[in-house]
Amino acid sequence: MSRVTEIRYVGYGVEDFEAERAFYADHWGLEAVPSDDGMAWFRAVGSPEHHVVRLRPSDANHVDVIALAADSRADVDALHVKVAEAGCKLIHSPRDLASPGGGYGFRFFSPDGLPFEISSNVAKGEAREVDRWEGIPLRISHIVLHSPDHQAAVTFFCDVLGFKVSDWLGDFMCFLRCNSAHHRLAILPGPPCLNHVAYDMTNADGMLRGVSRLKQRDIDIRWGPGRHSAGDNTFSYFVTPAGFAVEYTAELEEVDFDTHQAKVHEPGPRIMDQWGIGIGGPQTMPHAAPDPKLFQPAEA
Repeated sequence: MSRVTEIRYVGYGVEDFEAERAFYADHWGLEAVPSDDGMAWFRAVGSPEHHVVRLRPSDANHVDVIALAADSRADVDALHVKVAEAGCKLIHSPRDLASPGGGYGFRFFSPDGLPFEISSNVAKGEAREVDRWEGIPLRISHIVLHSPDHQAAVTFFCDVLGFKVSDWLGDFMCFLRCNSAHHRLAILPGPPCLNHVAYDMTNADGMLRGVSRLKQRDIDIRWGPGRHSAGDNTFSYFVTPAGFAVEYTAELEEVDFDTHQAKVHEPGPRIMDQWGIGIGGPQTMPHAAPDPKLFQPAEA
């Protein structure tokens, strides 16, 4: 069965391009990829993905694209058929991609209006081993989205794109896997928008070293440090200058993609944070609001 197998990158349109660029380049720990197209591209040095973040100047702060990977051109074509049959609005059909790294892919809007890309055959970069004390991201770990009909969104990602349910938090948050990572996507109720993007660190030491670097640069932690129950991963949340929530995480549970059995975690303080020592909580995170560019394709 053709399905999505990984996250590639997230693209954003931002009002203050220079402030957002400086956050990722100077503070968050990503490495700039040279380009001359007026956009900023960043890679995580622990990942072979050509880039994990794209920034573009815009008249609003919004999601430009959430790029996912498939294993082959045939898988891309098959997923394109499934997405079209599901009634999604297509942005463009499968074609050779002109973005850095190239590849073959198509774009579409999810039923909620968020822009997605599915691609294969993107050029790989050179990944290197990251020491735990460097405190920089290895890769994108997972993406959390809000949906006004989160049950329907879960059905879409499973039935159309091939994700599987790993766990539920009560009946309101679903964790979805597309490989051996416990989750690469999670869905929450709310207006259609991005909740946050998480980045894997080497381990808890690497996460805390990253937290330390940001603290020294007067970038305040919003929630954490802590450890969730679903996925058993550590967490520390921050907010970029454009208002997007980002997370350092580590030690996410590995599961068998085919055989893992989902369970339900009953909500509670020690379920959201097993350590219970961090500051803040979900209430300290940015307020969810509809993405201002729903069903509006990016310029590139």
